[in-house]
Amino acid sequence: MKTGYVVVGASLAGAKAVETLRAEGFEGSITLIGAEPERPYERPPLSKGYLMGKTAREKIYVHPAEWYAEQRVDLWLGARVTAIDPVGRSVSLADGSRLGYAKLLLTTGSSPRRLTVPGADGDQVLYLRTVQDCERIKAAIRPGARIVVIGAGWIGLETAAAAREAGAEVTVLEAAELPLLRVLGREAAEVFAELHRAHGVELRFGAQVTELTGDGVRLADGELVQADAVVVGIGITPNTELAEAAGLTVDNGIRTDQYLATSAPDVYAAGDVANALHPLYGHPIRVEHWANALHQPRTAARSMLGQEAVHDRVPYFFTDQYDLGMEYTGYVRPGGFDRVVFRGDRAGREFIAFWLDGGRVLAGMNVNVWDVTDPIRELVRSGRQVDPDALADPAVPLDRVGLG
Repeated sequence: MKTGYVVVGASLAGAKAVETLRAEGFEGSITLIGAEPERPYERPPLSKGYLMGKTAREKIYVHPAEWYAEQRVDLWLGARVTAIDPVGRSVSLADGSRLGYAKLLLTTGSSPRRLTVPGADGDQVLYLRTVQDCERIKAAIRPGARIVVIGAGWIGLETAAAAREAGAEVTVLEAAELPLLRVLGREAAEVFAELHRAHGVELRFGAQVTELTGDGVRLADGELVQADAVVVGIGITPNTELAEAAGLTVDNGIRTDQYLATSAPDVYAAGDVANALHPLYGHPIRVEHWANALHQPRTAARSMLGQEAVHDRVPYFFTDQYDLGMEYTGYVRPGGFDRVVFRGDRAGREFIAFWLDGGRVLAGMNVNVWDVTDPIRELVRSGRQVDPDALADPAVPLDRVGLG
């Protein structure tokens, strides 16, 4: 049986892993297996530029089509892995074939959480994860269309912004009191609520969806919110089924150490699916954002090659909605902060927000303020206590905050 390095999941993470293997000099066979018919592509454009028609389709792909052959990467698309055998060191596929491996990397990503109310399987109900999903939503967000978005998380808000810019009428239904409340806390969440209201989105908080019909969304109080299409964005779930069935340790994702190694010998995991021990925080975290899928697989690939590679990057993500651009650096558990400090003009949506606990900066979010990611990252990584008044004062350079 042929053996080599096998990567299950032809995603951004999978593509960056095989790219790193070759860049680091690995000469053995590499097989990259993906269930989708598309070669690896990046997902942020699906809720941003590509969804709005501003980014050409060819720009979403990680590599040109010919790159895989040039790099001697066997790219198997439309191929579904059905089982992993860590003892026999092989993977089984839906077509009945088996492929042996010397080392295996799982970049199986995640899937959208599904609504379970009556009517949730209707043709007008859309989710956003794949490029095919994006094409369906693009077709739905035409001028004058009534679009209901269920869930005011990042995907829901970005989709709402794209729909409004396309001329659709948009209603966002959210069970919480504010968008992103669990992630950002009340003060910062209000910024995004006001942003969408200012652009004509109807925000309905405390909304409990009980049914989806051909005409729209039924709420718990009996009201029917009319809709031509419904976009559901209520979170994602890591695709751990293969790992769990193979006996790997699974806990909110596939558990790994700081080298991205799983509990099974020579099996690694990276990207959305990995709940990885982070040296900076001292416990495992699972990050569902683009930067993690970009950088974490490079560590995994180097670990597979026997190098001393540790994933300790400070988490980072970004969003673009209307005229608001934002970068977020750091990691905060829900409710794990005791104070939010703002620097700049919050009302004018040009500011930096900092989440603190015990005087230490856990995360920073710069909104329409640029070239500050590096000093924010250093504040987070340093763990030093800061003066909140200095942190809030634009006259004090960020790299001087906390120094005395």
